[in-house]
Amino acid sequence: MAEQYDVVVIGAGPAGYHAAIRAAQLGLKTACIDAAVWKDGKPALGGTCLRVGCIPSKALLDSSRQWHNLHHLFAEHGITTSDAKIDVAAMVGRKDRIVKQFTGGIAQLFKANRITAYYGFGVLHPDRIVKVKQHDGSEVELQGKHVILAAGSDSIELPFAKFDGDRIVDNVGALDFSEVPKRLGVIGAGVIGLELGSVWKRLGAEVTILEAMPDFLAAADAEVSKVAAREFKKQGLDIRLGAKVSKAEVKKDGVHLSYTDAKGEQSLVVDKLLVAVGRRAATKGLLADGTGVKLDQRGMIEVDAHCATGVEGVWAIGDCVRGPMLAHKGFEEGIAVAELIAGLPGHVNFDTIPWVIYTEPEIAWVGKTEQQLKAEGIPYKAGSFPFAAIGRAVAMAEPAGFVKVLAHEETDRILGMHLVGVNVSELVHEGVLAMEFHGSAEDLARICHAHPTLSEAIHDAAMAVDKRAIHKAN
Repeated sequence: MAEQYDVVVIGAGPAGYHAAIRAAQLGLKTACIDAAVWKDGKPALGGTCLRVGCIPSKALLDSSRQWHNLHHLFAEHGITTSDAKIDVAAMVGRKDRIVKQFTGGIAQLFKANRITAYYGFGVLHPDRIVKVKQHDGSEVELQGKHVILAAGSDSIELPFAKFDGDRIVDNVGALDFSEVPKRLGVIGAGVIGLELGSVWKRLGAEVTILEAMPDFLAAADAEVSKVAAREFKKQGLDIRLGAKVSKAEVKKDGVHLSYTDAKGEQSLVVDKLLVAVGRRAATKGLLADGTGVKLDQRGMIEVDAHCATGVEGVWAIGDCVRGPMLAHKGFEEGIAVAELIAGLPGHVNFDTIPWVIYTEPEIAWVGKTEQQLKAEGIPYKAGSFPFAAIGRAVAMAEPAGFVKVLAHEETDRILGMHLVGVNVSELVHEGVLAMEFHGSAEDLARICHAHPTLSEAIHDAAMAVDKRAIHKAN
């Protein structure tokens, strides 16, 4: 006899654990299934984000930034030191402690909310039956009035560059190098490639990033991408665009890469290779025959605007459905679906989901880019302001970058905000909030911003939309 639940969630990543906790808060008897284990062989809730993605990468980014600033920034502040050393094991150990803290925190939240956790691989069968093969080899059967599929995503592996966990790695392996590689190759100049490439470059690696696309960060605003590329070049990141890799061969002296670019056939030898060409929905083996749940050509679960699969009582959220593969997008979908199940309104506004790349300088945006507005024929006006004219940024010795505000030419409603610079991962939410409330550039321009702060760049950019920025020649 199957254990009965109001809600059964498959996957305890960002989308799944938010869905489970919100469902439990709403009085629904909830179970959550997750197959992941940590290095110690024990279950670890939190998905890719907490274990081998968002959180650990930021821990290493922060550690590597301290080392970089020690050598390149502290002297400007009148601080000098000598005989500084890197202990990579200590850095990785700190990262691991942070991961354990947060995965353990979710387990405590499950306990506090009376969510039953099952550790193993869950498979959906017809009639909302979920069979779980647990880590101890036993199998349990659950049935939910509602089932939420939150299986997450996996790294895409290239057929000619199979992961071996040592010389050729994905994001997981690149978070656990035992020492700084002398030469690190990266395939893919996306978020993962840039962030992890930055970590090891700061620590002393010679980093070469091979990107197949001809444009750098094509998803971002073109002006932002241009400034970011210039700053990365100053830092010594070697980013080669239009570079299509065709071969990766592990030899005694390193990984030998073959690729083609505008100049023809090229080769490169590196000590470690990070393959960061994207992620795919982790739906393999998730669905038994006869469930009625449909997958698209990329293996993503087909859902409507409210994350319903079309099968009664079956929902899907997070990386395994359409939309950006962002943890915070999964957060919102998980909460929305739990509330819909409970008979409450639930909605996610895809137009105001912020994007962030945690490089240095950071890159962030919300809404449409200038190139999108031009392509769609939407009349707009733009205002921008450089951090080099912001007192706080200069005092921090972080003057690179700018803020751009895009507003409708006729209504003045904010259509997008694009930022590159220090701490813009925090500043972008001014744009998110303003857009959620259908705010205008005039609204932002008339809101008092404290001085001296980095946020003044947003204030001046909003004023620049109507060519009235005080600290910039319009």
